[in-house]
Amino acid sequence: MGKDKLRRFAEVDTFKNVVQMDAGKPFKGNWANEFFKNNNPVVLELACGKGEYTVNLARLFPGKNFIGVDYKGNRIWRGAKTALEDGINNVGFLRIQIENLLDYFAPGEVDEIWITFPDPQPQLSREKKRLTSPRFLAMYKVLLKPGGFVNLKTDNDGLHAYTAEKIDELKLKLHIRTEDLYHSPYADEVLSIKTYYEKKYLQDNKNINYLKFSFE
Repeated sequence: MGKDKLRRFAEVDTFKNVVQMDAGKPFKGNWANEFFKNNNPVVLELACGKGEYTVNLARLFPGKNFIGVDYKGNRIWRGAKTALEDGINNVGFLRIQIENLLDYFAPGEVDEIWITFPDPQPQLSREKKRLTSPRFLAMYKVLLKPGGFVNLKTDNDGLHAYTAEKIDELKLKLHIRTEDLYHSPYADEVLSIKTYYEKKYLQDNKNINYLKFSFE
């Protein structure tokens, strides 16, 4: 492991806005009250990477609490550091495997979920690792409050189509579907937040897909 990664791992362990997996589960069922010290809605970004979407959502919506979830601490470091430097207090980061979400959040504790440019896991043998596979969707259904939304933003046409198929098969409620977000009427200031990778995809003339759905 490089010196820069080691430095980031050491530094992120000191950040007050980061909860590490070895810290136990002190906030399960109480993220708003205990971690953020308020009663505002809790929104998750899964596989948040450097936390660009998490931080920018928090800038737009100071009345909500945003938690970026990822396993790689050296990536979380960037978003967490930006939030601390800019005094954005409605942002937190949780370093865990996403498979373990139900260990860290109580049923109905989450208002909305964002999945932005995840690994599409294109091989059929890795279907269970796709963040919109049935096993993950079952977790989201438990975590979300009634009427809560899941948002998927991806450059991968295969993952987009796969997710749309699962929404149909499981009889979930589809609210928005577009295969070309920036040539659709849905590209508002929220959906126009662009991560580093999305900017690269757009430079390569890739289309950006978007889905919004709920469980009722």
